[in-house]
Amino acid sequence: MACWDYDRTRALMEDRVPVDGIELNYLNLPVEETFFRMLRHHEFDVAEISLSSYTVSLFKENPPFIAIPVFPSRFFRHSCIYVNRDSGVREPKDLIGKRVGSPEYQMTAPVWIRGILSDEYGVPVASARYFTGGEEEPGRPEKLALSLPPEIHVEPIPETQTLSRAIETGEIDALYTARMPSTYRNGSGRVRRLFEDYHAVERDYYLRTKIFPIMHTVAIRREVYASHPWVAQSLYKAFVEAQREVYRNLEDTAALKFMLPWLHDHVEQTRKVMGADFWPYGLAPNTDVLATFLRYHHEQGLSKRRLSPRDLFAPETFESFKI
Repeated sequence: MACWDYDRTRALMEDRVPVDGIELNYLNLPVEETFFRMLRHHEFDVAEISLSSYTVSLFKENPPFIAIPVFPSRFFRHSCIYVNRDSGVREPKDLIGKRVGSPEYQMTAPVWIRGILSDEYGVPVASARYFTGGEEEPGRPEKLALSLPPEIHVEPIPETQTLSRAIETGEIDALYTARMPSTYRNGSGRVRRLFEDYHAVERDYYLRTKIFPIMHTVAIRREVYASHPWVAQSLYKAFVEAQREVYRNLEDTAALKFMLPWLHDHVEQTRKVMGADFWPYGLAPNTDVLATFLRYHHEQGLSKRRLSPRDLFAPETFESFKI
């Protein structure tokens, strides 16, 4: 299994949580490498995978993967809209008609960003021109072939260019991305966030919508699942138990297990706003979030038809035994 090093999966990486019937070899790889190798070459039996890329893959003639409702990565993405200082973009509606970069059009983070901008701020998806390519390294292609409607304009930047540099120079006006661009971090001031007070904006968004955006899920190669359907439930149970360990650690007040001085205040405030299980796994508590994402995916030309949340996952994970 390929997956990044998360607190919520570390018990699996360190063999503290067993996986029923499975001897797990956890490969700790950055998400870009995992996604590339899994989507292009199907190298792993199980892998963390982009929710958008996985959804695109379901429309292949023989879908190569089946997922379980586990979500290693979730992220509010208002903080991930960057604009060039001289672009004239001061509020969301200023993005209409602009040149917008994303490493890949089908990336999950930009799908959420475009959908939120459309729903919340009246910025139609087709109102911008999109440019794709490497954020920090030139020559990044789309991992999956796309067939988009004609009203959506997407083109690659030159192979020698990067999006991080392009937003600094003004060759693109905005950047929707998952990673903070180096030209924002360098402090030159030429690249800024659209939402500077993003925490307040994201908190307000959650209070109104109850959506904590899902970025990644966990996919099993279809042939593994076909031969051994029980692996879906075994993996799901193990991911849940690994996550519960983190919830318990967050409650420990004897000593700080994470290097955040006001960790317990942050945990208490998060629970007041989002509830005790603020990072839920499973289909039922995520139905509305997934339905919103799948609507965005279809509206943005990435899904041939609008899927339902139940279409995404192995049905064995929808329920469990009771005593």
